[in-house]
Amino acid sequence: MFSQLQPVATDPILGLMAAYQQDTNPNKIDLGVGVYKDEQGHTAVLKCVKKAEAMRLAKEDSKTYIGMAGDLGFNQHIEKLAFGPEHPALLAGRLTTAHTPGGTGALRVAAEFIKRANPDATIWVTTPTWANHISLFQAAGLKVKEYSYYDYDTKELLEAEMFAELAEVQPGDVVLLHACCHNPSGLDLTFAQWQRFTALAKERGFTPLVDMAYQGFGVGLDDDAAGLRHLAAEVDEMILCSSCSKNFGLYRERIGACTLMTATRAITETSRSVLLSVVRSIYSMPPAHGAIVVSHILDSQELTALWHQELAEMRNRINDYRQLIVDKFAAEGIEQDFSFITRQHGMFSFLGISKEQIERLKSEFSIYMVGSSRVSIAGLNHSNIDYFAQSVAKVLK
Repeated sequence: MFSQLQPVATDPILGLMAAYQQDTNPNKIDLGVGVYKDEQGHTAVLKCVKKAEAMRLAKEDSKTYIGMAGDLGFNQHIEKLAFGPEHPALLAGRLTTAHTPGGTGALRVAAEFIKRANPDATIWVTTPTWANHISLFQAAGLKVKEYSYYDYDTKELLEAEMFAELAEVQPGDVVLLHACCHNPSGLDLTFAQWQRFTALAKERGFTPLVDMAYQGFGVGLDDDAAGLRHLAAEVDEMILCSSCSKNFGLYRERIGACTLMTATRAITETSRSVLLSVVRSIYSMPPAHGAIVVSHILDSQELTALWHQELAEMRNRINDYRQLIVDKFAAEGIEQDFSFITRQHGMFSFLGISKEQIERLKSEFSIYMVGSSRVSIAGLNHSNIDYFAQSVAKVLK
């Protein structure tokens, strides 16, 4: 049986990581991997996490299973963090959450739940979208289609095309939208565009699926969730997939959540039973450590305040570097307009340069980015940004 298998192509980002690690150039820069790095190029454990982990070790007295829904305290915190503590859907008992192995796990749980609810549903995703979205949904046996989103020429939203295409989505289909910090473009919807999307969802009868992997990395915790909260206040049903990898720095702990919002408390209870059945059939029960650490942080006013401070530091560093990139490019005499970088949010942006220029940056200057020209802003720091700007200037001339 195994001898019949054919090799599968390596994920481009993983291949890029391997090439970077083997590169001996002392000036090499990794702008491919989507992980936050500090000024020293290190992904450090947050101080609030360290303190919460110490609390957990002191209090933990059992390693027994925590149940299919995961840590219930974590689930409640995630709902309040995403929807706000006074959101009508939360107060009405219309939300149910399962904590999952990362945001990826949340998306796979959502996919399997959709398959049970409507096996004929088509999942609509933005063009472009996170590279793993399509394969995740297809692996669950769902049909996937794309709708217009990012204009590579103008670096703006293809608003007319997007809403024209979504106006053709059939009732019962599912439309995925990034809550904030769109990966890979960094281009987010305005609140007015969220309102327009919400009206269309109600009119067409499709189900929104919101992927929120970067809450707090764009403008702020509440601002980044404003569109989601408006949507949830207007529609009867939606799905939210969230992650604690970025905003809590818990990448390797794999902590995420899948939240269902239904029209009534009774439907929520039924949906919860199906959701937990899906969980049981995939991984049975989630890992506990990271979720309980998040719960400890959000249970404590002191640790919550520290988390807000550390999250703001990460967000501000990225936003500062967006402006710094534009300034450094101008200082190097680059005439091409890169001001769009400062109007985007989160860790990513497309530079909009050619594949040949991307290859030159890698082969001649050891600067690594994916072939779409997506760069991870957090890979830059004061020790390498001048070299980066100088290298880009050389390949653009």
